[in-house]
Amino acid sequence: MAGQHKAIALVSGGLDSMLAVRVLQEQGVEVEGINFYTGFCVEGHTHAIRNQDKEKQKRNNALWVAEQLGIKLHIVDVIQEYKEVLLNPKHGYGANMNPCLDCKIFMVNKAVEWVKENHKDGFDFIITGEVIGQRPMSQRKQTMPIIAEESGADDILLRPLCAKNLPATKPELEGWVDREQLHDFSGRSRKPQMALAAKYGFTGYASPAGGCCFLTDKSYSDKLVDLWKGRGSREYEMDDIMLLKVGRHLRPKGDYKLIIARDAGESQYLEGYRKQYISIQAISHNGPLALIDGDITPEDYTHAASIVARYGQGRDSDEVEMTFTVPGKTMQTLHIAPLSTEQVLEDWHV
Repeated sequence: MAGQHKAIALVSGGLDSMLAVRVLQEQGVEVEGINFYTGFCVEGHTHAIRNQDKEKQKRNNALWVAEQLGIKLHIVDVIQEYKEVLLNPKHGYGANMNPCLDCKIFMVNKAVEWVKENHKDGFDFIITGEVIGQRPMSQRKQTMPIIAEESGADDILLRPLCAKNLPATKPELEGWVDREQLHDFSGRSRKPQMALAAKYGFTGYASPAGGCCFLTDKSYSDKLVDLWKGRGSREYEMDDIMLLKVGRHLRPKGDYKLIIARDAGESQYLEGYRKQYISIQAISHNGPLALIDGDITPEDYTHAASIVARYGQGRDSDEVEMTFTVPGKTMQTLHIAPLSTEQVLEDWHV
C-alpha cells in the first residue's frame, strides 16, 4: 500500500532531510521536495563573492539533494511572508536572532497550504528531517507536538529519523509506511546520520553539523540589530539581507555606517549598489570600495574617507586620493590622511 501514497518533504539542503526522503523512498513512497527561500540562507552567497572562497564548490544544496534523490523540487519564495516570523516570533528567539521554533511552524504550515493547493496531485502527508534533541530550540520532544499543532499539520507530519521516539502518526497508523523501518535517532551527535548516509552511498553532502541560516550566526545577527537601530525601524528589504553578508560593517556615527569590501571580489559585488548608495574608493592606491548606508553630512566625508583609506594599500602613506560619489551627482575628490588608530576601528565594528 505504501507505493500508493505520496509525501511532500521539506528539503533544506542538509543531510537530515536527504536521509528522511530516502528512508521513505526505500518503502516505495513517492516523494517530492519543497524548499522555502527566506533570503537568509547561508549557502552560495559569500562563497560566490569572496576571492578566498573561489575554490569552494558553489551550488544550491537543496537542488543538489533533489538531484541525488531523483525527486522533483519546488522552490517557494517566502521572503515577504517571513518578515512577520522574524519580527514578531510568538516563541521568541534562540541564542541570536533566530526564531527557530516559529520558523519551523511557519514552514510546515506553508507545506500544509501547498498540499491543499495541490490536492489534485494526491499528496497524503508531510515529512521533515527533524531529530529530537538536535536543535536546542526547535527540535526538542516538547516542541515536536507544538510544531504539528500550530502548523496545522497535526498527524500528517512524519519525522522518519526519530519517529520511533514519538507517537505514531496517521501515515504509520494507516499502514502507508512501516513504522518498524523508521528510526529512533536523538541527540546532537550526527554519527547515526553519517552511518545511514554511508549505507545509502551518499557522499559530498553539506556538513552534517552546519546550519543553513545566517540568523543563527552572532555576527550576522549583530549587524541586523545594528541596522534596525541605526534606521530606527525594524523593516528590511532583500538588498539589506544581502549586504549584511558582505564586507566589514563599521559605524563611526549613529546616523550612518560604512560597508567596506574585504577583497576584490567583494568590491566587484558592491559595484552593483553604487547607484543606490554613496560610495568611497581610493584612486591613488589600490583599495576597497565602500558604501555608506544611512545619512551622512558633507562635514563627515573626510572622516569617512580616512577610515576607508586605512584598509587600502595607502594605509601607511601621508596622503591618499579618494573619490566620494553621490548617486546622480558629480564625483568629488578628497586628499586625506588614512586613519591610523586601530583601536578606534575595532570599536566601530558592528
